[in-house]
Amino acid sequence: MTNTARTVLFHETGGPDVLTVEDVPLPGPGPGEVAVRVEALGLNRAEALFRSGTYYYQPTLPASRLGYEAAGIVEAVGEGVTEPAVGDPVTTGPGIEMSARGVYAERVVLPASSVVPRPDGVDAVTGAAAWLTYTTAYGGLLETAGLRPGDHVLITGASSGVGTAAIQVARRIGAVPLATTRTADKRDRLLELGAAEVIVTGGSTAQDVAKEVRRLTGGGGAEVMFDAIGGPDFRPLAEGLAAGGSVVVYGWLDGSPAELPWNWPFTIHTYANGVLTATPEGRRRSTAFLNAGLADGGFRPVVGEVLDGLDRIRDAHRLMESNTHIGKIVVRI
Repeated sequence: MTNTARTVLFHETGGPDVLTVEDVPLPGPGPGEVAVRVEALGLNRAEALFRSGTYYYQPTLPASRLGYEAAGIVEAVGEGVTEPAVGDPVTTGPGIEMSARGVYAERVVLPASSVVPRPDGVDAVTGAAAWLTYTTAYGGLLETAGLRPGDHVLITGASSGVGTAAIQVARRIGAVPLATTRTADKRDRLLELGAAEVIVTGGSTAQDVAKEVRRLTGGGGAEVMFDAIGGPDFRPLAEGLAAGGSVVVYGWLDGSPAELPWNWPFTIHTYANGVLTATPEGRRRSTAFLNAGLADGGFRPVVGEVLDGLDRIRDAHRLMESNTHIGKIVVRI
């Protein structure tokens, strides 16, 4: 194993142009650690926020790493590590603090608890697009909201990586996914991916979401709302909830204040995927659910675009911020 690795760093917060690729020293794995050769990176909105200094925690400057989701092969293990083994295909994600342990690199050293097994036959691009999206949908919808077969779930920002995964998770358990998107040009693709109905929230064809949800549910409303946006749209969306329903807020892309609707009673949950996957039991359950779906083909991560080479990382971030894609952006190493 080489003692340096090409790694993405940023020395100040800002737009995609602050990202640089540099040779960084790479020590061997210490006790409880594993060394991973990275094959592909899955990009997440959190990384753009972290890079720009608007995430819920700040990068450590003057040289911060970035990223927490990758697929690769274990190259070496440190003392005391029995799983995974050298040669195992893995994905990364749990418990990664991006400044110190960010995975935008050709090789990384991580705690063994920060990698999970990747099923045989699941290629690196698929693996890099799967962990965060499906474990977030699993933890938010099943463990937090208690989504049940036959329930209607309103999924906002449904063209995102987590949104497309949530559609598939809902379908897998027999729930009914109702998707929202700001642009009508994404409607057909979301229907192809399994959305029962698509509600357009922007442009000249914008629909009244709560009214549509009531119509589509026979007047009863959706039992669950899965939201990554917040802000002023929160109230009109949540007005489509059924009595006693649940909202799961797993992101807050619009930082503006949000109002509560008056269709009580309902419950608001905030969801942080890192809390679920911080524990061995949480990792066991979420990984088992994810890998079962990947192994039998029930989960098909939606990849909007694949860019080749670590030097394309700026382009990948620009694409992510354009919001023109559906699903995940992956950089193949």
